[in-house]
Amino acid sequence: MTKTIMITGAGSGLAKGAAIGLAQEGHKVIASVESESQAGGLKDAARAAGVDLEIFKMDITDPTDRQAMKDYEYDIFVANAAINEGGPIWEMPMDDIRRLYEINVFGTLETARIAAEYFVGKKQGKIIFMSSKAEKMSSAYKGLYSSSKHALGAIAKALKQEMEEFNVQVATINPGRFGTGFNDRAVEANWRWFDENKHHTPKDKLEASGNSLNNQMDPQLMIDKMVEIIPMEHHKFRVVYPESTAEDMREEEKKDWDEEI
Repeated sequence: MTKTIMITGAGSGLAKGAAIGLAQEGHKVIASVESESQAGGLKDAARAAGVDLEIFKMDITDPTDRQAMKDYEYDIFVANAAINEGGPIWEMPMDDIRRLYEINVFGTLETARIAAEYFVGKKQGKIIFMSSKAEKMSSAYKGLYSSSKHALGAIAKALKQEMEEFNVQVATINPGRFGTGFNDRAVEANWRWFDENKHHTPKDKLEASGNSLNNQMDPQLMIDKMVEIIPMEHHKFRVVYPESTAEDMREEEKKDWDEEI
């Protein structure tokens, strides 16, 4: 059965691929992008793939932009828009920290609340939060992003229980580390503000934190999984892919119980 699916932050990365992939499967896709330039790029990609997308500009931190969501009807809402920045939490500029939370947590929650109210009126629907393996795997120099996804996981868990009486489903999708450029941009962002003559964190440790970029997976694998899961009537509350990532997350949680200081 085909669905109408709204997905935010579809101008790049996994969401861009999923929007096109879902449309290729016959679903109607309403794709929001942060900027007009992203809208043009997504239109070109959709045209090249032979599909039509309904595309609109929505910076999820902008109240006026968010109002545009109310002009659409949809069956599934995918809260995907996010940014990733890293570095030592105690030395990162607070403006950067606030900006990441404004997008990853507050802006995301604002859009999910609009979708929740719409679905309650409709008496059915599904909200999917795009989370990450980082939701359960915080580590040095990656804690800011992890904390934002941990917050989303807690929000999703509570919202799932709150929405059940209204016949609205809530879930998360937690990808492993895929090479879309999203993680690379986070590593590059460190050097926008870091000054080894001013900051105390050793530069070599900060550089070494980017070594995980050498082991990124083919994003098409995750895109295919998203295209499979998003329209499904029923699936796990937390969808982690691939399974090796799920195992890593479980092991990390187990280790936390034994950790000492």
